[in-house]
Amino acid sequence: MTKPEPVFPENRHALYEEHGYSAAIRTGDLLFVSGQVGSRDDGTPEPDFEAQVRRAFANLEAMLAAAGCTLADLVDVTTFHTDPENQFATIMKVKAEVFPAPPYPNWTAVGVNWLAGFDFEIKVIARIPANA
Repeated sequence: MTKPEPVFPENRHALYEEHGYSAAIRTGDLLFVSGQVGSRDDGTPEPDFEAQVRRAFANLEAMLAAAGCTLADLVDVTTFHTDPENQFATIMKVKAEVFPAPPYPNWTAVGVNWLAGFDFEIKVIARIPANA
């Protein structure tokens, strides 16, 4: 059995230490990534919603890269939204840029009432390539 191994991005933000969690856990050929938010380097939320969503995806890509993965390696995506009805158009705009063509990852979107000061969070599971 493979022992779970924590993985952190090169420029890890302050939230990991502040709240005591790993950015991701690698076990076998799977990477379980903690929810990525649109945080600045100091851990504070990006105030502009679209910029926060873009930063969350950038943080996700940095996290995936730390484990030798890309967005193409995603197996499962879950996003959390504090105001889905009003945020949907912006999220779909950014999503279309991040995933411009099929095959698209499977995706579950969940409306929530609190994300510790953030308005968008993305949590994924990725398959780690054999050469990573």
